[in-house]
Amino acid sequence: MTVHIVRLGTKKVPNEGIRIGTVRRPPRGVPKSEYSSQNWYDVWFPNLSPSPQTLKLRQSAKTENEWKGFLRKFRAEMASPENSRTLDLLAALSRESNFSIGCYCADERRCHRSVLRALLLERGAKVV
Repeated sequence: MTVHIVRLGTKKVPNEGIRIGTVRRPPRGVPKSEYSSQNWYDVWFPNLSPSPQTLKLRQSAKTENEWKGFLRKFRAEMASPENSRTLDLLAALSRESNFSIGCYCADERRCHRSVLRALLLERGAKVV
């Protein structure tokens, strides 16, 4: 059993399980009834996406220092009691069932899902 870290909108892999969208906004121009059938996500969970202010930091980050500023801010948001408990839950679930979390970004290295991957691994999650 594992958690897959995915790009939303890509084809699901076998045994991926429920796909959780950790994005601030739903996909544009897609009817809500088609989110799952178009491989966006089965459940929308914006709680694990950057806040609007932090998202602006990520979008404007051009230098390595600006990117590191985003990383610090987003990690601080994920350290809140509510988000920390959610990450603990997902880490525990990854040892018992398959599911995935994702975002729209093409490059995971410059996406908040890279931080989510690291945070889940730090909690002992089984991550693909």
